[in-house]
Amino acid sequence: MASAPPAFNAEEADNLEDIEKQFAVKAVQHMATYWSILEKMKGSVLRLTKIDDEIYEHLTRDFSDFDPAATIDEDEMKSKVGKERWRKFMMTYEKKVADYNFGTILRISPKSEYGQDTTIFVPRMQFYAVEIARNRNGLNDWIFEQAQKEKAEAAKSSA
Repeated sequence: MASAPPAFNAEEADNLEDIEKQFAVKAVQHMATYWSILEKMKGSVLRLTKIDDEIYEHLTRDFSDFDPAATIDEDEMKSKVGKERWRKFMMTYEKKVADYNFGTILRISPKSEYGQDTTIFVPRMQFYAVEIARNRNGLNDWIFEQAQKEKAEAAKSSA
């Protein structure tokens, strides 16, 4: 990864709209790809990274109060204490997971689809930790089951 120029000051850098749009496009592509995968296979058998076991064990150790079935409280997650807890967790994966801090869209509840009021923007490591926990607990399997049911109904109506 290239380093910033020596005279670069991130605090004073311009927010270039085109760059922000590119990040948004990439985040939406990631979201659509993940949903498509969940429609094709049960989350409970899906592996998101080569180190899912390590991430899951780390999450359950450092966030023993985390309930993957609960709706995420964005204010709590992004509070000063929450940010520090998550930053410490995420930094463990700085050299292990590509794009560990890249912005990603996360559903606030495993019961909802992606939507404007049902998602938050988080670093990729938070996405991995939460979605691995949801998948391990079978909380995303309904997506596959719903897609299979819709597929069967479509096949029936076209026959």
